[in-house]
Amino acid sequence: MSGFIINVDFSLHEASKKQSDGNQKHQRFVRRRRFLERKGFLKKKQLPAPQQQPQPAPKGHVSHQGQPRKKRPAEAGTDHDSFHASGFSHAPRTLPKGKDGCRVVQVGRAMDSSSQLTCFPSKVRKVAGSIKSLAGVHREALLSEYDSGLPAAPVSSKPSKLVAIDCEMVGTGPGGRTSDLARCSIVNYHGDVVYDKYIRPIEPIADYRTRWSGIRKHHMKNATPFKTAQKEILKLLTGKVVVGHAIHNDFKALKYFHPKVATRDTAQIPLLNRRAGFPEHETASLKRLTKQLLHRDIQVGRDGHSSVEDARATMELYKHRGA
Repeated sequence: MSGFIINVDFSLHEASKKQSDGNQKHQRFVRRRRFLERKGFLKKKQLPAPQQQPQPAPKGHVSHQGQPRKKRPAEAGTDHDSFHASGFSHAPRTLPKGKDGCRVVQVGRAMDSSSQLTCFPSKVRKVAGSIKSLAGVHREALLSEYDSGLPAAPVSSKPSKLVAIDCEMVGTGPGGRTSDLARCSIVNYHGDVVYDKYIRPIEPIADYRTRWSGIRKHHMKNATPFKTAQKEILKLLTGKVVVGHAIHNDFKALKYFHPKVATRDTAQIPLLNRRAGFPEHETASLKRLTKQLLHRDIQVGRDGHSSVEDARATMELYKHRGA
């Protein structure tokens, strides 16, 4: 029995399947395009050119069809060929400058000659932007530097905002190696004493360091407890420009960190070293700077340092930098 060979050609079926897929994609594309046209999201050049029947020109009329239309003076500087569909303008449309030199931009809105637009000067726009940027930190701005831990806004260097601080420490802990606050003095711009109290540390005192601190045992009898004194001092320092010499040691004893923008350290001002004849990057002592620039001796004798005297010298040195 002879065999039969049947050749089946599937190419026509595959071609028709591809054609049907292509038709479906095209239909989806057409539907999407019509949707975008209705919404007005397509540029004018994307829309099909309108088919208009040419009308015969009347006798004696010269036809300018096919020639580029000249822009009228009122239309100069305005591009009408972008983002116009269905009578709406979806492009940023810039209006002429107003009296204050600003422009008004509206996006995605129908605009006509009767619409009244408010034009804000550039300064008002900047203020509005700054208010919006500060909205997230409004709560922290109400807190003090000590409570929030955030750097405060720059404080003006007016005399009423300037104070100078100096602290004396004693030794606590094993061998008296830990420095704790035992006296704090604060003076204003004119050198008047704002605060001066002996402070009793939390830990027992192992070394009074009288040679340098001037603190003795009898000073601690009526001394203010550290926690109480800390609250009083921080209340005075909040919102002020604080001047000190090697002031990080004072803040460490207070267990407090003042905003850097409102801190002035006379040990870190190269101009003072230069005027005193010292190397600019040298950390000169308060005693040496006072001797060279103010021609006065401090921290002399065996009774130890006076924090009031040191705070006044620090403020005078700070004022001397601008002399």
